[in-house]
Amino acid sequence: MKAFASQADLQPKKIRFQRLSPSCWAFTAQGDPNTGVIVGDDGVMVIDAQATPLMAREVIRRIRTVTAKPIKYVVLSHYHAVRVLGASAYRAQHIIASEATRELIRERGKQDMKSEIGRFPRLFRGAETIPGLTWPTLSFSGEMTLMMGKLEVRIIHAGAGHTAGDTIVWVPSQRVLFSGDLVEYEAGIYTGDAHFESWPKTLEVLKKLKPKALVPGRGPALSTPAASERAIRFTQDFVRGLYALAQDGVREKKSLRDVYEMARRRMDPEYGKYPIYEHCMPFDVSRAYDEASGIKHPRIWTAQRDVEMWKTIA
Repeated sequence: MKAFASQADLQPKKIRFQRLSPSCWAFTAQGDPNTGVIVGDDGVMVIDAQATPLMAREVIRRIRTVTAKPIKYVVLSHYHAVRVLGASAYRAQHIIASEATRELIRERGKQDMKSEIGRFPRLFRGAETIPGLTWPTLSFSGEMTLMMGKLEVRIIHAGAGHTAGDTIVWVPSQRVLFSGDLVEYEAGIYTGDAHFESWPKTLEVLKKLKPKALVPGRGPALSTPAASERAIRFTQDFVRGLYALAQDGVREKKSLRDVYEMARRRMDPEYGKYPIYEHCMPFDVSRAYDEASGIKHPRIWTAQRDVEMWKTIA
């Protein structure tokens, strides 16, 4: 059996801190989880916190190269541990998430934390600095607007996709979109907790915004309207393609392993070159197979289920 998940991925990634507009920045790292930064008139908003307080300090260091304003808000685009467990380092006044994300933290946050740390230790450097689960201090349904001085920032529960609680952050005056993992570009796309039928439709909501720049959950930041649309389409095509394969496999009464092997044959040529694709695909196919089989609410991943699945199909 090949190394489990990304336990063998130990190579550090090159970090880039890129300005996309007068107020918006992207912290990216070659396919590792991205963080967005908005510098308003009276403070800073961070979108996705990194996996540990130790790793969040690198984001804070980059922020301090461009502003001394206080970090007032941390927005959680969804509940995954790699996105949220570093939040305490920012000492923000408020941690913001959708109501659906709050419910998913309650339902499966502890299991997800153990699962993700076991899958990808490099992304949890300084795990001993994590104080526990991250809980929002503000939660919302649908949409909320914050005024950071004169800068309007819209926080939107766009719909189910990568998870049931996916939240985007939109700066309308500058047309910059922070998508969380609803969009992943030039990186393996993780769908282990996805809602396949809903995800492509949710991405249409993002397309209608017509962003000039986009910070995806993984992969490089996009700095033109054409590149932003291309990134959205990249994710949309992957999700539709994988789900169609799973539906065909279930219809033909194929086993999970058979569907996995079929998916690898068909999708490796286009997507296999991207970071963490090998990590994602067993989890991706498992969830696609479940949903095609009628399991609409994603099953909870536990450390034990992770390893059992990997032994079965990877």
